[in-house]
Amino acid sequence: MTQHSAFKRNEATGLDLGWVNQIKVNRNAADRRAASLANRRTVKKEYQAAWLVKAIQCIDLTTLGGDDTPGRVERLCMKALRPLRSDLVEALGVQGLTTGAVCVYHEMIAPAARVLNGRLPIAAVSTAFPAGLSSLETKLREIELSVAAGATEIDIVITRQHVLTGNWQALYDEMLAYRKACGEAHVKAILATGDLMTLENVAKASWVCMMAGSDFIKTSTGKEGVNATIPVSLVMVRAIREYYEQTGFMVGYKPAGGVSTAKSALQYLTVMKEELGNEWLEPHLFRIGASSLLTDIERQLEHYVTGNYSASHRHAQP
Repeated sequence: MTQHSAFKRNEATGLDLGWVNQIKVNRNAADRRAASLANRRTVKKEYQAAWLVKAIQCIDLTTLGGDDTPGRVERLCMKALRPLRSDLVEALGVQGLTTGAVCVYHEMIAPAARVLNGRLPIAAVSTAFPAGLSSLETKLREIELSVAAGATEIDIVITRQHVLTGNWQALYDEMLAYRKACGEAHVKAILATGDLMTLENVAKASWVCMMAGSDFIKTSTGKEGVNATIPVSLVMVRAIREYYEQTGFMVGYKPAGGVSTAKSALQYLTVMKEELGNEWLEPHLFRIGASSLLTDIERQLEHYVTGNYSASHRHAQP
């Protein structure tokens, strides 16, 4: 994982229940700040094009369907390696553009590895994704098998009942075990925020997972009724900022589920820049979990280059 080599991985700092229990979130203030970020006038022209290229670099290009096949995953990986048409790449003057990673189920790691051949990280969803309701022994073995198969990042799902019942010790112990099972592979903790009921629960779960050594915190599986939102993202990135101030460890952030337009990608980039700064605008600290987002970004960049929009069906689907 060369892109991570210059950064110190998050280490388990120990569960501080005193800190966790004192966390409060002002919902009205969070909503107002989120609305101000989401409604801000967007960048235009060449500045927008540059931001959209940055968004491409931070995409975890994803396929998590029950009908996935090796052929579909191979096409996804080829699109990840060449996310824009060559004429657009030439017009924009960008070299070596790729997505941040690909994200697949365990069974699709092998076909992904054959195409990528180490050129991009492979993220595998794990721990009984998306519900997470298998035995801990089964979930740990699943992680170990995915790492052995070639996954360099593991997207785990937490047990939501630990959050909903306030059992922070159980959540910490679970996350610590996942972190250990991942070994050298980086671990993203999926909080399934749409299931957690309150922003306060989101903040506390974020902190507990980071205290247990998660390298990223991620909003959603994409399978919940409500997935990534700006208010949830605001709470999570502020937890990341405070964790960094307390410990010195830089934890990444990944919104996932429902981020399907160039406009929404720009909103999340804005949140990262304003709340965490430019250091967090790189793929080792920011990812967007998405499948159809790349198509809309490519259409917007084609409009920038040619002055015309094309139909989405004219663009290769990942």
